[in-house]
Amino acid sequence: MIVRSISATVDDAEFRSTVESLTEEIAGLGPEIVTSAVSFYDTDADAQVSPDRRTTVIPVLMADDFKAAGDNIGDVHDVLEETPFPAGYEVFIFGEATFSVDFLEGNQSDLERGEMFAIPLAMVILAIVLGVLAAMFIPIVLAVGSIVIAIGTVSIVSTVFELNAFVQNIIIMIGLAVGIDYALFIVSRFREERQRGLEKIDAIAMAGSTAGRAVFFSGLTVVFALIGLLVIPQSVFVSLGIGAITVVFVAVLATQTLLPATLSIMGDRVNRFKVPFIRPRELDDGSEHGGGGFWAWITRGVMRRPWVALIVTAAFMVAATIPFFNINLGSSGVEDLPDEFQSKQGFEVLKSEFGFIIGAPAEVVIVGDINEATTQQAISDLKAAVATDSAFGPPSELEVNASGTFGLITFPLTGGAQSAESVDGVRMLRDEYAPNAFRGTPSQAFVGGLTSEEIDLLDTTSSYQPWVIALVLGLSFLLLTVVFRSIVVPIKAIIMNLLSVGAAYGILVLVFQEGFLNEIFGLQQTPIIQPWLPLMLFTILFGLSMDYQVFLISRIREKYDETGDNASAVAFGVRSTAGLITGAALIMVAVFGGFAAGELITTSQFGFGLAVAILIDATIVRSVLVPSTMKLLGDRNWYLPGFLNWLPDVRVEGVERAPSPSEEAPEPLGAPAGGGD
Repeated sequence: MIVRSISATVDDAEFRSTVESLTEEIAGLGPEIVTSAVSFYDTDADAQVSPDRRTTVIPVLMADDFKAAGDNIGDVHDVLEETPFPAGYEVFIFGEATFSVDFLEGNQSDLERGEMFAIPLAMVILAIVLGVLAAMFIPIVLAVGSIVIAIGTVSIVSTVFELNAFVQNIIIMIGLAVGIDYALFIVSRFREERQRGLEKIDAIAMAGSTAGRAVFFSGLTVVFALIGLLVIPQSVFVSLGIGAITVVFVAVLATQTLLPATLSIMGDRVNRFKVPFIRPRELDDGSEHGGGGFWAWITRGVMRRPWVALIVTAAFMVAATIPFFNINLGSSGVEDLPDEFQSKQGFEVLKSEFGFIIGAPAEVVIVGDINEATTQQAISDLKAAVATDSAFGPPSELEVNASGTFGLITFPLTGGAQSAESVDGVRMLRDEYAPNAFRGTPSQAFVGGLTSEEIDLLDTTSSYQPWVIALVLGLSFLLLTVVFRSIVVPIKAIIMNLLSVGAAYGILVLVFQEGFLNEIFGLQQTPIIQPWLPLMLFTILFGLSMDYQVFLISRIREKYDETGDNASAVAFGVRSTAGLITGAALIMVAVFGGFAAGELITTSQFGFGLAVAILIDATIVRSVLVPSTMKLLGDRNWYLPGFLNWLPDVRVEGVERAPSPSEEAPEPLGAPAGGGD
């Protein structure tokens, strides 16, 4: 805790009375909450007083471990709120427990803000894409149900494994995105088949064997991509991986069971309450130059000049990736919290008044005979070496256990625990100062603390990154090769997904780190990008991008198997899915954009990166890059080497649609086609 007076100094009686009264109140909480609270008047230590003597620090040691401290810190906050202070005095609080509480509160606030922004906007987009209000509610209900079940499931898992607090964010973000998208694809296909004249049950079966199968394999690609997170021995990756995999699995299961049952009950009532001014989508004749509307116009342009489309879009994606190579990785700490958070206010006072931070120091633990002469000399050498580094403040006194076999020295940091300056300083402490000081002595020195944890996270992420990328790419290639019986399709898909992910990385760095247009987006500029973000974005974006890839290619392959004409199949597949994919992508952008507007830089960067990548992938990649490359490759798109003919034939595109007598007189999507109920 920090007590500051506008005019009085620590030498004044009122100042002393205020500090001692507060210290007594805190200590009075009892040893089960507070182990000790020691003021300047107990120690007479100048380190607890600012140079102008108007500010003093009261170190408070919370009882038990960090979890218990987080549970009990609220009692300390209550004392500060309930204690009356004389006019002209300010009291601040700072520490790891307070920061943790503030972070959790900010995280919860971001969740609520994201939900309030995403769900209404998603409903508007669904109404526009589907053209009717009745069908609009089905994807929303399925997504919310999937989220509830996933959170319940993960809550059970958390009784065995401790999960990161961000797991709830990932479940809601991914659950809303994929749950709505998956239901949208199947509902749209059901309505299309009803328009073609199939009876209700046959239309449900056809939607299940085509769009439903595509959703199943799309979900599988997402899960395969997310598996990469589980191999990294860091709780943040494992927690988010478990949360995302669980909600994707539940959403896929719901689309295969709950959704067909819902369509069977509702029948053509899904077409009720037509949205004004939205024209029903007409059936496509399936030719290369057929169809009408914006997406048909785009498709015809791409198919006429595929080389131009390919070169221009690929050049844009590569150019957007370039800023990524200047990325600065590091965790956001208390300095990145909004100013109204009490831990941020305490941090700023400590920084300005004392020049170093109390509460998250570098901790050097010495193991050996502490009283031995060479060990004592090593301790002196260590202090002397650290004193030359501006990243550290004055060290604490050496603490020794009763048997003299363990010693502890803490070095306060002049910046936040996760700041670049602190990370560089603690790296030097771990790699240079401590090893050099204790070399040749019978004792060992180990460096711990919050900044050391940050360094370990950075190093672990960096070392596992190539393996995760190789695993995700390998599993995706194998799955797409099997389901499309082609090696060209998965190779192209991987290259295009890497392009969209790279472009998202570059734009993320450009906006957050470099501050380009960040104010227009209402985003905070920060000198660092979260260390786990690139790998997390890669796995999630790779999986979600494969969603659209599977859905689009399955529709192309379905038409290709029917006609044998690659050009018309590509044009038809893009035209028939572009509106849906773009609508689904806009829903994802709305969901992720809601979280990008959060107060916490962690949530903001994550949401923005996902939103940008999905928007690029669903527009530039799926509408331009995919058709242009497939047009240029022709029948070579479906090349499978003879030695792979043994692979099982598990086509995503499903069974051939059986014709219906009523197909000759199709009705528009906005109107019920009799017999649906």
